[in-house]
This record gives sequence, C-alpha cells and structure tokens, in this order.
Amino acid sequence: MSRTTVSNAYNRPDQLSPQLRNRVMEAARTLGYPGPDPVARSLRTRRAGAVGLLLTDQLSYAFRDPAALAFLEGLTLECDIAKTGLLLVPAKPESEDILAVSSASVDGFVAYAMPDDDPHLMAALARPVPAVVCDQPDVEGVDSVGIDDHAAMRQIGEHLLDLGHRRIGVVCMRLGRAVMDGPVDITRQEGARYHVQRNRLAGLREAFTRAGVAWDRIPVVERFDNSVAAGASGAAEVLSLDPGITALVATSDVLAFGAMQELERRLQRVPQDVSVTGFDGVAEARNRELTTVVQPFLEKGHQAGKLLLDPARRPQARKVILDTEFLPGRTTAAPPV
Repeated sequence: MSRTTVSNAYNRPDQLSPQLRNRVMEAARTLGYPGPDPVARSLRTRRAGAVGLLLTDQLSYAFRDPAALAFLEGLTLECDIAKTGLLLVPAKPESEDILAVSSASVDGFVAYAMPDDDPHLMAALARPVPAVVCDQPDVEGVDSVGIDDHAAMRQIGEHLLDLGHRRIGVVCMRLGRAVMDGPVDITRQEGARYHVQRNRLAGLREAFTRAGVAWDRIPVVERFDNSVAAGASGAAEVLSLDPGITALVATSDVLAFGAMQELERRLQRVPQDVSVTGFDGVAEARNRELTTVVQPFLEKGHQAGKLLLDPARRPQARKVILDTEFLPGRTTAAPPV
C-alpha cells in the first residue's frame, strides 16, 4: 500500500473507492496509527484550518450573552460552509497578557466589540493574517462590520421626547478597559474607548440637545458588566441621583431587564410610572415587548465570516453597515401627570 494511497485516505477520501479507503483505515487501526500529525500538516500547508474569535470578556460570555450568542451562530455557519474551525480566544479587558493571541494557530481573526486601546487586538493585527473587526473599533485598512449606533440610539431619544419625557436617566455599558462603575461625566463619555457606547451616548445627547434638554442634567451611570444584576444596580444608582426621572434608557436589552427588575422591587410600574428602553432586540426583549432597537447579530456573524474567509482579498478595506429597526414596545408611554 503506497504512501500516496494512505495520504488520500485521510486527506482526499474522494480519490479512493469506499472499499479501498476502508481497507486503509482498518490497517491503520490494527497498527495503532492515529492518522497524520495535524501540526506537521499545518507546517506543510501553512494553514491552521481555523479562524480565531477575539472576545473582550471571559469565554463563557459568548454562551451567556444573547447578542454574542447570535453573532457566534452566524460566524460558525460561515465557518461550516468554508469547512474551517473556530477558535475562541479570550481577551479580557483588564488583562495585558497577549500570549493566547500571539500563539493562536489560526488563519485569521475576527475581533468582536473590542476597545480601541486593547493590546490583544493590536497583537492580532500585528500577525501576518487577515482580520475583520465587528462593531468596534474603527481601524484603518481593516475590514469591518457594524451598524450606525449613533443614529439608532438617537431614535430612542426622539421617541421618549415625543412622548413628553424630559427627566431621563441612562445606564450604559462599560466605556473603558478598567472597571469603573458609577456616574460618568461628559469628558469620560466623549473619551470612551468603546466607541459603540460613545456613539450611542452621543446619539442620545444630540436628540436631547435639539429638544432643548440640557445633557448635563441627565444622570448617566456606567456598569462594567453587561448583566441583569448590573442593570438593576445601575438603575438604583440613577434613581438615587434623580428620584423623579420618568424614563430609563439602557444601552443594552440585558441592562434594561435589570432596570425593570429594580423598578418592580420599588413597586414602580413600567411604563405607567417609569418608561424603560433597551438596545439590541434579543429574543427575550421582543417577547417582553421591550421598546428597543433591533440589530441583526446573526447577519453580523455571517458578514464577518464572509469577509474573513473570502479568498478574493481586496487591496482596500471593506466596511459593511447593516440596517437596524426601531421597535416601540409596551415599556414606554407618556410620563405620569
């Protein structure tokens, strides 16, 4: 039995008849041969057979957060089509250790919602492999997929203003790599390293300023974690800064769920006493009829995968901006008289 026949049995089974391939595999089992060494194969082909997904959090976040989970599904579907694997690479925002990135055996990287000063992202972009950024940050010369966060959040602000709200509070997701839970002033908002949050706050600020509502009168509270517990504590802090607010804006649906939980604990009704809005349009938000902005996370994953795995690489970076949908629900109404 020739070396070529054995190689074809593992690497190009379509080149052999089923009977011959079965004979080769049976002989390999008898001899205890496990098959070609994947490390040696990658050295020969110069391909790892996998793409790396950089996550700006613990790996469990990808399977816990509904938005990240939908994005991951879209990306893996493209990997399935390309017959390539997916390697999750943790890039915790408070960590400076880039070894996992620099040593990852991958053919390219997808960076999911990274801050613009993240060392893991810089390490990935320094590798001689293609990369795609999803959501943030904007990197010159690098393909990207995202939405218009500024315009989408401005719609939320305009909706609340049209209903008559003027005393409004905001709970936003993390603005930087360091843990800083608490009220944030305009300097931190405008200098946020996470430009998605920076743009969403700017969209709200534009809507309110146009309506004559002073932005410096709006309490904005930051939470490092995107969790229900963080949303609840953030809402409590906003209410401590202005107990008379009539609307709470959360920059994610998950934070909005926590805000609603805190209002329920205080026996305040939604929306009769306080209106609540979210952002993302995850399945639970639609089921609970939360007023939110729906963004296409599944399509984001598809587009990121297509850009990265496209064999026809282009000299200029490609930028894909996907549409969003403002979805008014049952959690917003006119403020109480």
